[in-house]
Amino acid sequence: MKYRLLCLDLDGTLLDSEKVLRPKEIEAIRRAAAAGARIVLNSARMPAGVEPTEQALGVPCIKICDGGSYILDGNTCISSVHFSAQSMRDIYRKCAVKYQINLWIFQDRDWYVTGMDDRTRKEIEIIGCRPQFADAEELADRWEAEKTGPSKLLLNARPDVIDKIKGEMEENIRQGIWTDISMAKSADFFLEIFPANIDKGSVLRSVSQLENIPLSETAAFGDHEMDIPMIRAAGLGVAMENAVPPLKDIADYITLSNDADGVAFAIDRMLEGTL
Repeated sequence: MKYRLLCLDLDGTLLDSEKVLRPKEIEAIRRAAAAGARIVLNSARMPAGVEPTEQALGVPCIKICDGGSYILDGNTCISSVHFSAQSMRDIYRKCAVKYQINLWIFQDRDWYVTGMDDRTRKEIEIIGCRPQFADAEELADRWEAEKTGPSKLLLNARPDVIDKIKGEMEENIRQGIWTDISMAKSADFFLEIFPANIDKGSVLRSVSQLENIPLSETAAFGDHEMDIPMIRAAGLGVAMENAVPPLKDIADYITLSNDADGVAFAIDRMLEGTL
């Protein structure tokens, strides 16, 4: 098999629209692993949201969690990156409080929320993990004293509100405010905020170096804005049929949708040597 490292987004890519891992996808991943491919799950989800997929696949995976700020190989953390508690405090005040929305706060394996809403309940149902309630100001104070900060923040709101917040945050970054963060939408209603210079492409490059696999021998699968750096970095960038247009525009190959076993379809072409 030409591609020795397969890097897979979860939601909208490996998982179908019901957040289910379909049998054909499992079988294809196992065939690829048996042919010598290293499997990497590259997700914005926290570890508790990624580990069940690894268990269902039944093959050892590198798990890139929180959009790349927390990486596990088995149960061993191989990378953990945080940004400042001060930036978290500012984002809470200027975004969450201003627009009266809840903030999700992640640090390594921990998940905190400033309030409960329907999307939070849905996330609990999907990943089977309950967050801790936290006062963002008090948490920022504690983390400043401990000289640490969050791995990731997430804002969830209506798509028009998310687009407005994203625009305001990008302007602040251009003006030299919040220089220690980066951001991307993982869905129309989710804005994810990470440490600066961390994205799905940068961590794919890091993992390929750790595994001594050239980028030319990596393949990446994705569907949304957050996956664009990963699709660009990989030797073969595969877009799902359900992917957003900007990702499809840069992909090397467009496979079937996540509801039609698109990952399995592309992997079978790789194993045949036609892709």
